[in-house]
Formats: sequence, structure tokens, C-alpha cells
Amino acid sequence: MKGGATGIKAFKIIDSTLREGEQFVGANFTTGQKIDIAYALDEFGVEYLELTSPVVSPKSFQDLRIICGLGLSAVVLTHIRCREEDARKALEVEGLGGVDIVIGTSSPLRRFSHGMDIPEIIDAARRVISLIRENRPELEVRFSTEDSFRSSRDDLLRVYRAVDELGVDRVGVADTVGIATPFQVYELVTELRKNVRAEVEFHGHNDTGCAIANSYAALLAGATCVDTSVLGIGERNGITPLGGLIARLYALDPDLVRDKYELKILPRLDAMVAEMVGIDIPFNNYITGIAAFTHKAGIHAKAILNDPSTYEVLRPEDFGITRYISIAHRLTGRSAIRWRAEQLGIELGEEELRAVTARVKALADGQHLTLDDVDAIIRRWARKTSGEGDAVDGPLTQDLTRGHGS
Repeated sequence: MKGGATGIKAFKIIDSTLREGEQFVGANFTTGQKIDIAYALDEFGVEYLELTSPVVSPKSFQDLRIICGLGLSAVVLTHIRCREEDARKALEVEGLGGVDIVIGTSSPLRRFSHGMDIPEIIDAARRVISLIRENRPELEVRFSTEDSFRSSRDDLLRVYRAVDELGVDRVGVADTVGIATPFQVYELVTELRKNVRAEVEFHGHNDTGCAIANSYAALLAGATCVDTSVLGIGERNGITPLGGLIARLYALDPDLVRDKYELKILPRLDAMVAEMVGIDIPFNNYITGIAAFTHKAGIHAKAILNDPSTYEVLRPEDFGITRYISIAHRLTGRSAIRWRAEQLGIELGEEELRAVTARVKALADGQHLTLDDVDAIIRRWARKTSGEGDAVDGPLTQDLTRGHGS
């Protein structure tokens, strides 16, 4: 696989929280929540917002009209089946920026979903695309195959070439069941770019944990659009998470995303959507997880305090987040204890640092410590060394007294 950060300068994010995200098991967005999500994503700077098809329900139709009327910078898209009645409903929406058409091309979907063969799919695509172009020529049109990676390569290329001749703006590759590997994605997108003039969009599900890697591979191969959702919510295990894609691209070249997006909006976005769908942000979530910028081991803490880049490929400051040095445990080191003492306005010499660190380690071996416990140890040790120790009572102080010099 060839390429690098310099090969993916011109990319766009199509955020599908308001379409794919609605398919998440815990999602039931109100109109107000959809507006809040739309405004926040627009403030973040995504180029496109994809919303649920207007034929799904009267509320979906009304919500699409409302979002289209907000005057957002992002282009608003709606996602429809390859059916003329779906397209006609979408054409009724003023302010709509584009229509995303999808149809399954794999054998399982052709057999058990819509029942059409490849020539029939092409005929249906021709009718729907022509209907949109004739009535609303200003709209962007994307045509995507569903379950692309369980579809015949020859079938895919027949469909893509046909819709490309009709002048679609983008063709979509969808890893609908999350079965693809990055190498397969790279290969398909590379071949597709040789066969069509339209832009290529990638939609990747995360059933096997490859959504971010597959999205990155698609960009390396020349795709220009990637579908995301906030926290990756969507059908089953969801799709490429917005924060995860940003983290991957930031690690390659921070300016690639710093110049395009308001990164400090991301924590608010993740927290807002998590609350709306009734989940906690995972502890190991990209960028916004509680442990994302937490350092614990002594050698890590020492290096981080000297130069954060030693153990951080992402700068938390760029996302409005503060790193955290965990010190209340047996793995702590003198550098972390010194750092905490300085935060408390206490200066400890090397001998005192060694003694306090040893005491924290010893106590942590036998009990759970909190940061308040460590602060108390530091303060009491400082009082003891200043001659005030006799005035401090309590089991912790007594333990420190017994352990002096350890």
C-alpha cells in the first residue's frame, strides 16, 4: 500500500449521525436534538450532513425540511433507495443539497432484499438519476452499491460505469457488513478510480474493527469522501467514528485536520450524542475517552512531564482537553510526585521525594489510594520535615512516621 498524508489533502467528511446514527439501537432523536446535532457538526466543520430518507415517516420528512432550512454551511443530503417514489419525495424538499442513492449488489441482497439482477439495477438507477437531474439539476447525486465487498467485481464495475455515464457526482463503496480489510478497500478504490470520473465515497461498518483503517485506506487510494458518525453509532456496531477518523489523520499530519475543523468542538459533540442515545463514552474512546490522555506508569509520567510528545501522538490542547498524570498507585515515580508537590506549592528535596514516593508505593500495595490521599501524604511529610509533624494526628500520619527513612 503506497501513499502518505500528502496523498490525502483533498478529503471531505460526510457525517451520517442523523441517518446511520438513527439506526443505532439507542437512538430516537427528537427534532430538537437533530437540530442541536446539526448545528454542532456544522460548527465542527464537516462538509456534509446526511439525513434519513424522507419516505421513512412524516417526521423524517419534516425534520429533513427543518434541517435544510437552518442555513448551515454544510451541504445537507438525504439517503434514499433506488426508487422513483423515494426520489420524488426528496425533490419536494427546498434547500436540499444532494441525494444519496443506494441499492444492494451482492448476491444475498439481490436475492433476499430487492430481487433485481444487475441489468434491472442499472435500469432502475438510470430512471432515478434521470428524474433527479431533469427536475433538480443543482442537486449533487451519489450512487452507492450496498454490500460492495460481497459483490462480484465485474458486477460492481458494470454498475459504476453505467451511473458514471449518467453524470453522478460521486460513486459510493459500502462495506455494509464490515467484512473488508484495508488492502481490499485500497484495491477496489484504486480500480474504481481508473474506471469512473466521479469522486469516490467510502462507507465502512465496524463489525470486525476495521472501519477507521478501511476509511484511511480508501483515502490513500484516492477516495475523497468518508462517511462518519459521532462515536461511530449506527446499525449494529456502527460505522467509522468521527473522532477516530480525526485521530488517525491528525497522527499523520496535524495540520491536515487542524486547518479544516474546529477540533475543540469534538468533546462536546461526543458528550452530547452519548447522552442523547443513553451510553457512556468508552474509557478508551479516541480523543475523548477518560483514559485517552491519562498517564500512569512512572517512566511514562517522567517522560511526559519533560516532553509530552514522548508518549502522546495527539496534543490534547488542540482538542480542548487536559492530560492527566495518575500518581495514586504503586507504579508512581518521583517525577510525578514532584510534579504534584509543585502543584500544591510544596518543595521537596530529593531525600523527601524518595521517602514520599516509597511511602505511596508501600501504602498502595495494601490499599486503594486517591489523589486526596497522596496530597495528604505530601502535605504531612512537608509538615514533618519542617518540624510541625507532631501536631498532625491520624492513622495515615502515624504510618508515615513509622515509615520515615524507608
